[in-house]
Amino acid sequence: MSTASKRSPQKLPQPIDRLMTIKELAAYLSINERTLLKLVADGSLPGVKIGNQWRFRKVMIEAWLDDQMLGVAPRQVEIRGAPPTPRRMIELASCFQPHHIIAHLEANKLIGVVDELATLASALGLVRDKNWFVGALIERENIIPGAVGNGVAFLHTMYRHPEQIVRPFMVLGRSMRGVECDAMDGKPTHLFFVLGLKFHELHLPWLAKLAQMFARTEATRAVLEAPTPEAIFKILCAAEKALFAPAARD
Repeated sequence: MSTASKRSPQKLPQPIDRLMTIKELAAYLSINERTLLKLVADGSLPGVKIGNQWRFRKVMIEAWLDDQMLGVAPRQVEIRGAPPTPRRMIELASCFQPHHIIAHLEANKLIGVVDELATLASALGLVRDKNWFVGALIERENIIPGAVGNGVAFLHTMYRHPEQIVRPFMVLGRSMRGVECDAMDGKPTHLFFVLGLKFHELHLPWLAKLAQMFARTEATRAVLEAPTPEAIFKILCAAEKALFAPAARD
């Protein structure tokens, strides 16, 4: 038997785990330190206090971020008779930034759109295997189309994959001319939101949040008229705060 045939199959690289400080984690999540301390204090975010300093495991934070996208409640000990602690949902900006946006998609078919957005996610180091991501997105599209009307589509894999997704994320592609995607209203789709998920769940409240933000055609029109990715990002953040101010307030 040759040496090559004895080689073990290659394994995907494992995520690097390390301890993070309050300052490092606040920068990582794109939120201020005061908001972060509130999340830690009410038990929403996993951390440990060493002396008088908080420390956070990176892999646990990434899993928590994914749970935020899917609305999985944190595991907490409930005190009988005590009022439930209101659940905080982290802002979209924690997994989405201007450089996550393709302002001008070139593709005129859905498969091309998926390929462009998967290429961006791969270039940003958010997925380990671009070809796998394309296939997984198309697999779900063949079962449940993501085009919901009003020029918007929400795409994600059928299942969450911790071995393929580096960290939870969202990327956005904008097609000025529109792409035919069998949308519910029969009109072309202009905005393609793609979520990168790590663990399997069925309920997706971030999708519900985005759907509410784009329930009216005016929201889609505003994004189509935005001149730059930075302007698109500001529009989305403003729409999120307008609809979900209590959840996003520091």
